Amino acid sequence: MKRIILGCLAMICAATATAQAQTDGAGKAPKAKVKKWTSMAPKLKDSFFKTAEATRIGDNVLLYQQTTGGWPKNVNMQLPLEGEALSKVKAAKDDVNESTIDNKATTTEITYLCRLYNATGEERFRQGALRGMEYLFEAQYDNGGWPQFYPRPKGYYTHITYNDDAMVNVLKVMRDVAKGKEPYAFMPDSTKAKAQAALDKGVECIVKTQVVQDGSPTVWCAQYDEHTLQPAPARAYELVSLSGQESDDIVLFLMSLSNPSAEVVRCVESAVAWFRKSEIHGLTFEFYKDGNGQRDYRMVPCADGSDCPPLWARFYTIDTNRPFFSDRDGVVRYDIAEIGHERRTGYSWYNSDGLDVYKRYKTWAEKHGSAR
Repeated sequence: MKRIILGCLAMICAATATAQAQTDGAGKAPKAKVKKWTSMAPKLKDSFFKTAEATRIGDNVLLYQQTTGGWPKNVNMQLPLEGEALSKVKAAKDDVNESTIDNKATTTEITYLCRLYNATGEERFRQGALRGMEYLFEAQYDNGGWPQFYPRPKGYYTHITYNDDAMVNVLKVMRDVAKGKEPYAFMPDSTKAKAQAALDKGVECIVKTQVVQDGSPTVWCAQYDEHTLQPAPARAYELVSLSGQESDDIVLFLMSLSNPSAEVVRCVESAVAWFRKSEIHGLTFEFYKDGNGQRDYRMVPCADGSDCPPLWARFYTIDTNRPFFSDRDGVVRYDIAEIGHERRTGYSWYNSDGLDVYKRYKTWAEKHGSAR
């Protein structure tokens, strides 16, 4: 569960996002709403999928599916498609460099089509979901990782990507398909077997990429070189690091596995130890309006005697475990006040999601922990 902290930071950026939305081209989701589809679709009730509206959206999803079998990101699939917008979507089917698992793309569409097939029995939705699964199978590297985009040939898009839970979202689908869980139960045994193999390779990749610091396994960088499995940078402000943001969901995923291996158990326990070691105490957010009337925040000491929960930084130095921040210039800074307003308020630099790890670990350790 993402905490209130992130919601507050999102509110800071609302005015900017609204302005961006007004400049978007026809047929594209307004940038202020890019998360609406991927956050809305999983919350739809089963009864919705028996409606004509669900089928209309499902046909949109099929229209957006590219010839790769994957989907582009940041699209509101539920918006009506007609005229020029429809023509653009059809023309973009062969723009294979846009197929991605970033921002919950492809996994959201596969799941929607599965739920729609279960409700309607319409073969086109079944076939669309299976083509999506084949895309995910093809995109996986032999070492078990997934790139952010496939088959985009170069750039950081080819790195094994944990950033924004890209690979974890795929692995969750593989886990549930392999188990035959709804809404994927209808998938053929051959697909379930492929999903199990992909899941096993993906977990092995996670174990291999856990960063060792001073002889102790810690957590993960947000992305890795797909050839060397070494931590790698992405955008200018996404430097090589230990990621306190992405690693929590990696650990939560590992704890969701039914029969974790001894390697996975050690992986989880060392990661939890890192979270405990890396807690940031005594700081909280203070929101204010700057001299230009813009919403902003600063980190301030907790009030005396207040119950101030621990925080984690998004990035820690990979060698010294020191929280750091960076702007679009790619310079490492150790004080968030030293980066500009745009990146400070447009990116999540602190979070409290390690508390979710602790909560799950307490139960998990009783069943799977080495000290049980």
